[in-house]
Amino acid sequence: MTDGLTDGLTHANIEQTGPKGRRSGREAVTQAPLPAPTLRQAFAQPAAFTLLAFGFASGLPFLLVGGTLSVWLRDSGVGLEEIGLLSLVGLAYSLKFLWAPLMDRLRLPLLGRLGQRRSWLLAAQAVIALALVGMALITPATQLAVFVLITVVAAFAGATQDVVVDAYRIEIAPAPVQGALAATYMLGYRLALLVSGAFALVLADHLPWTSVYLVMAALMVLAMLLTLLAREPVPAAPSAEPRDIAPVARLAEGVIGPFRDFFARFPAAVGVALLLFIGLIKVPDQLLGVMALPFYLDSGFSKTEIAAVSKVFGVWMGIGGAFLGGVVVVRLGVTRALLIAVILGALSNLLYLALALRPGELTLFTAVIAGENAAGGFLGAAAVAWLSALVNQRYTATQYALFSSLVTLPGKLLGGLSGYLVAGVGYAAFFVLTTLAMLPALALWLWLRRRVQLDTPASG
Repeated sequence: MTDGLTDGLTHANIEQTGPKGRRSGREAVTQAPLPAPTLRQAFAQPAAFTLLAFGFASGLPFLLVGGTLSVWLRDSGVGLEEIGLLSLVGLAYSLKFLWAPLMDRLRLPLLGRLGQRRSWLLAAQAVIALALVGMALITPATQLAVFVLITVVAAFAGATQDVVVDAYRIEIAPAPVQGALAATYMLGYRLALLVSGAFALVLADHLPWTSVYLVMAALMVLAMLLTLLAREPVPAAPSAEPRDIAPVARLAEGVIGPFRDFFARFPAAVGVALLLFIGLIKVPDQLLGVMALPFYLDSGFSKTEIAAVSKVFGVWMGIGGAFLGGVVVVRLGVTRALLIAVILGALSNLLYLALALRPGELTLFTAVIAGENAAGGFLGAAAVAWLSALVNQRYTATQYALFSSLVTLPGKLLGGLSGYLVAGVGYAAFFVLTTLAMLPALALWLWLRRRVQLDTPASG
């Protein structure tokens, strides 16, 4: 950045008080003061436009190895059993924390001169582009084994790109502007989902799938050019490891170090409570998400209405909510913004209660989707900014990958039971229960707010 917002940025440290230097009964984790940015500084900084492009690059391969791919496979005559199994390649996005230490500790040969982040990003994007070309040139119905292998490579590279982009975003700017960067990143990501989803399907009605995937590969090549033009971030706390340390020892430190560092900065009950809170942030949203589409159908809406309102209009409302979340983070700080986001995200589930009582009303459906998606976008931006503030930049890629995976894990596990819950209590009671699911996260926030301070301390 060129506006000086990164000056004086330091990592969180444990502030201890008490006689003769002993710890008091209550510890608070704080950061050194940072200058408060204006909205113009936050949203008009060069990094915001870079994250818009990187968000698009991150979102592009997600559906190309997922939902869009399943349509291509079905058109090619591949059986439903094989399509279902191939969907498992998406697990790469849930397991990316397993190889995230490589992005923090391993320096790539040749490309390494671009910097730790840009070199890995360029490498991942090159693999994605080549994999998409490979998928385009292979006929799935007759060469399925080779096609699956290339798809796995594409998914692995896409998840790797996500890890590096998250690390880049955290290191390119301090916590007060992370909400703005999260908003622009989410804008790019959601636009990419429209391109690789709806636009790709429209193209496939007029062009062969080979051409569709070659177009997507060309877009990834464009992202590679933007990566070359981007600025390499300078971590606030460069690694203190000797440069001649053995690669195996460096990688071992990259695996163990993030956990040791986290519990050193957030010891004992504070660290455990933080991890629990991270896992509970989005549980109401994730519980609802599993049952949303069945509820729309059961409410009497056609697939066309669901697509238009939920998948197109809803996307733009989510983008608007993300930008609002970014503004609130800049104005109020990450901690208070997250509290507002968690409450709004849960309360938005009650909008579905109105639709359950008055099913089939398209105007009400549109209003419900508007409110729920806006609240979800707000929560996404605030959560990204808050999680970013927790990260020690010695382990940016690894710690953020762990945090982001933890955010999704409890909701996915509980979401598997949501169908039984709806069958037992009905939709109306289900929506109320998903709203009440925010209470454990709210209780933990109240307990943590004085013990973990991630915003600029008030003067005096």
